[in-house]
Amino acid sequence: MARPVKKEQIPHLQEAIKESAWRLIAEFGAPALSLRAIARALSITAPAIYNYFPDRDALVTALTIDAFTSFGDVQLKARDSFPPEQLLERFRAIGLAYRDWALRYPQRYQLIFGTPIPGYEQQQQEIIPSAIRSISALVSVIEDFRVAGKLKSEDFPAIPPGYEAQLSAMKTCTSRYHFLSHGVALIVWSRVHGLVSLEIGGRLPPFGVDGEGLYHFELQSIAKQFIEE
Repeated sequence: MARPVKKEQIPHLQEAIKESAWRLIAEFGAPALSLRAIARALSITAPAIYNYFPDRDALVTALTIDAFTSFGDVQLKARDSFPPEQLLERFRAIGLAYRDWALRYPQRYQLIFGTPIPGYEQQQQEIIPSAIRSISALVSVIEDFRVAGKLKSEDFPAIPPGYEAQLSAMKTCTSRYHFLSHGVALIVWSRVHGLVSLEIGGRLPPFGVDGEGLYHFELQSIAKQFIEE
């Protein structure tokens, strides 16, 4: 009787490969990720992995898409936990969900928002849809504030010449949103991203290892700056 191949011995091998990759990233960091290391961890041969991921970059791209998808799911769920007319509550829920997800999945957060992996060539066309979707909850709420006349955006800078193509790419997934909503969302994201990244890196003393107080203060500051009461 023919011996079953390892691919058949491990249920859902593709997912097992990705789970092993996340464990390696958590232990050694993303730059140490390799298909051979994953093969050793799963007690399979490297060619078994090549059936799903031809090289390390293909695996990193798949992990990045999964991370953006998970992040986007959480953001959209947080937004929709309040009815459309409760804009401030939706905005706050999105902000809190951002930090909660990052603290729960720090490796995923660092992979999509942290330092690029040396030698990795990002597959933009594959990643962009999940990346844009991940921020669509925030952009949509800011757009709702704008439409309602409650978005404070005087003197917000215009998109400089030469970058229209990037805006067009963003709008492939969020076509009904004004460029101003995209711009304000970028500012909001950069501010919460900064605090969360510092917290994950343990760089918030003397405010302690938990950045909850500072984070809530920043969400309130952002709301005061951009949202009319």
